[in-house]
Amino acid sequence: MQPSVWQILIVAALVLILFGRGRISEMMGDVGKGIKSFKKGITEEDAAAKPSPQLDAKSADTSSESSKTADKTAT
Repeated sequence: MQPSVWQILIVAALVLILFGRGRISEMMGDVGKGIKSFKKGITEEDAAAKPSPQLDAKSADTSSESSKTADKTAT
């Protein structure tokens, strides 16, 4: 059973009477701010969860040199 057009208009009129035009626009603005802040929080959390690993060139060279010396001593 779907609501008819008249039922929807009556409910809309009651909402306007109870809350008024200004209050409804305030609530929709608050909902929009909440959604925006939620999306911002999600993107910040994703960015914090995926730090980009940076490799230092000097540490990479010394680790390869130490593995070479370990191979020489093993043979």
